[in-house]
Amino acid sequence: MSDADAMSDDSPIGLGIAVLTVSDTRSEDNDTSGDFLSNAAVAGGHQIVERCIVKDDIYQIRAVVSRWIATDAVSVVLVTGGTGFSGRDSTPEALQPLFDKTIEGFGEVFRQLSYDEIGSSTIQSRALGGFANGTVIFCMPGSTGACKTAWNGLIAEQLDSRHRPCNYVGVLRAT
Repeated sequence: MSDADAMSDDSPIGLGIAVLTVSDTRSEDNDTSGDFLSNAAVAGGHQIVERCIVKDDIYQIRAVVSRWIATDAVSVVLVTGGTGFSGRDSTPEALQPLFDKTIEGFGEVFRQLSYDEIGSSTIQSRALGGFANGTVIFCMPGSTGACKTAWNGLIAEQLDSRHRPCNYVGVLRAT
């Protein structure tokens, strides 16, 4: 069955997802944001292809994501952390140069949803999304609450092949 047939019969299409946690302090033992994103993706019918934690360093972040977007098994990259304004927060600077296209609406709508939860503090988020080599990349703050807001309010539907009127599944390279 082709992907088009699978989408037309309303069967969900599972995607290969990689999860990156950007943090100078998180480890496998306390990475609650990475845990949430991984568990939510699996619950949504997707497969975690790889998961990694890197220090908040432009070149480490870029190296990991560059490898993933060159891999056919990865259709989606979820990045948590490094989107604030501290001196070490560098996820946007690391990943924007990789984007072929930017998803302006992701950051905008994320901050709108976040405003309902945390008020004006949401303006300190530099959440962003984009496409690189046919792979969609979503970058969100490092708090588990922010990851829940992004996943439940935006990402889950956009990675669901049944979501109408549109979703990202049909435009991903490795579906």
